[in-house]
Amino acid sequence: MRKKIYIAGPMSGIPEFNKPAFISKASELEQEGYIVLNPAILPNGMTWEEYMYICIPMVSVADEIYMLKGWEESKGASIEHREALSMGKSVIYEC
Repeated sequence: MRKKIYIAGPMSGIPEFNKPAFISKASELEQEGYIVLNPAILPNGMTWEEYMYICIPMVSVADEIYMLKGWEESKGASIEHREALSMGKSVIYEC
């Protein structure tokens, strides 16, 4: 069975919401055989809270979480990281 991985990283305040980095990493992870849960494909225009209401359940169903560079500066990614650790998920950090 293929593993599911969630991508977390900074989005707010970054040009194009950092979507190119998310999409590029998603492609790499798919090539490695993962089912990728990518928040960058969500539609624009919702509030930060609405995105988090969607993303935390995505973290919940993932087997692993992948942290993009700069995640430590992101409120949302920090919450996702904390949630993943509290659920016992393995975490991969971008070098």
